[in-house]
Amino acid sequence: MAEKVLLKKYPNRRLYDTEKSTYVTLQQVADLIKFGRRVEVIDAKTEEDVTAFILHQIILEEARMKNGLLPVSLLHLIIQYGETVLKDFFEKYLQQTIENYLAYKATFDEQFRNWLDLSMDLSDATQKTMTDLLTPYKSLFDLFSASQETKEKMKKGE
Repeated sequence: MAEKVLLKKYPNRRLYDTEKSTYVTLQQVADLIKFGRRVEVIDAKTEEDVTAFILHQIILEEARMKNGLLPVSLLHLIIQYGETVLKDFFEKYLQQTIENYLAYKATFDEQFRNWLDLSMDLSDATQKTMTDLLTPYKSLFDLFSASQETKEKMKKGE
């Protein structure tokens, strides 16, 4: 598992990275997560864990920039059923579904790379094999080539 970065959230809404001793933006926190780091955000005053709140903020900010992350109909369902049905769904199934998708995608990408490598190896081997197979007949091909040259000279009247 990725090493955690401890962030402190101050009352002025600023986030402080205790590892680098500097203030960070929500975008910088998102970048940390995208690079595989885990973050833990603690309220500096109350020492309450506010990680989920900050992660929600990041998702909402990205959705705002892209004019929507989830379809409106799904947002209505989330508001309508709130903490009952959808909370269970998100906790139990959505996370597992996304993790399975990412694992499947990584496996498929690796297999596709292997197929491409195998294809390249086979095409190199096929080219070499064809050259090796035709080598004994090189003199015959040369004869044919010479014969073609002779025919062309004859046509020109040389």
